[in-house]
Amino acid sequence: MEQLNIVGKRSGEGFVCHRQMLVNALSRALADRVMLLDLMIGLKGLLGYLKALGGSNIVKVVPSSASGSQTNGHKAIKVICGANTSYLADSDWVGDKTPLTLCDVRVSPNNAVKPNVGGIELAEALARVLPFTAKDDEARPVLACVNFIAKDGKLTLIGADGFRLAIISLDYDDGEGEALINRDELRGIANALKRAKRARVSFESGGEKLTSKSLIIDTELIRYKWVSYDGNYPDYEKLIPTEFNSFASFDTIEAIKAVNSLKALSDNPKAYPIDLTIGDGKIVMANPDEKGQTELSADTDGQGFVRIDGQYLAEALRACGGMVELKLTNSYNPTLFSADGYQLVVMPMFSDKANEQQRRDREAKAKAEPAESQPAEQQPEATEPVTEPEAKPEATKPKAKRSRAKQPIKA
Repeated sequence: MEQLNIVGKRSGEGFVCHRQMLVNALSRALADRVMLLDLMIGLKGLLGYLKALGGSNIVKVVPSSASGSQTNGHKAIKVICGANTSYLADSDWVGDKTPLTLCDVRVSPNNAVKPNVGGIELAEALARVLPFTAKDDEARPVLACVNFIAKDGKLTLIGADGFRLAIISLDYDDGEGEALINRDELRGIANALKRAKRARVSFESGGEKLTSKSLIIDTELIRYKWVSYDGNYPDYEKLIPTEFNSFASFDTIEAIKAVNSLKALSDNPKAYPIDLTIGDGKIVMANPDEKGQTELSADTDGQGFVRIDGQYLAEALRACGGMVELKLTNSYNPTLFSADGYQLVVMPMFSDKANEQQRRDREAKAKAEPAESQPAEQQPEATEPVTEPEAKPEATKPKAKRSRAKQPIKA
């Protein structure tokens, strides 16, 4: 439940405040129903009514003793603004399909918030991880959450959907804590935070269960509070690749244009693989069926190849923005996009080149392991021939243009 903290004066059982301040707070609320002097009122209707009022910037809200046709026999409140007087009844603007999400209006002489994070920075961080959480919350409920972790002077936000992993950290020196918040509960919070002047993030223990944890975000007008999902998040740090053989730094704007041009050539614009080849000061994007390709200037180191789902590639480029660095280990292991402290791990798609490289790597590993693992005293005599075990060929995998590789994260 959200709490709207309005600066104003108490007036008996009601209150007086600036109309625009009340409008600003209601416009940032994520709930669909407002608790106002113990009455439940539809937020959209109340907000539209307050915006339409004129004549004064001061609004007075008090309990009403009105009855009959004015309130349809329900409890009501009286709203006075300049020459306008109206009566709002309990459940006004609340329909059968209005979601049961609530925010409570609290009025006090002042509301001081000591910020510990930047509101815009937190909004941008949320916008960079939310798209990469799982939409299927029934099958993978933990991955349908954003993981907030405060530790070692950083506030880290993590989102993953099984094929992609997004991580971003902000400076945060206000204790430690962790909370898993469902993606649907965070909908709209990024836009609200962009309008906030101050923001403070904190964690709270306790609640319905002794082990319950909550995430709280305070702004100068609203307190947002979410109860953490009770589950264990995967050890995401082990899934971030650390060793690379090729690098490419390039502009995302031009890259997105290239992806769009290749998408237009695809038979299926919702599932279109794109081959990326790094080397010689450029990155080449191409359709696997050789319908078209685009070359982009890039700062490169080493040579590499990877096939990525086109939609995933476009979303990764938009999330990074500006200049992005693409790091590859090989064509079948996770790729890493990074930009200004933001990291996005993306699983590649299977391809003939990836299968061939994986086969060669496995054969090389199989040849190296017997000599390294066999003790010296068990080595055969020099007169006897040493035969190396024949490496088992990898099972033939079909060329997959629509399927994606194994998942890097599992709940």
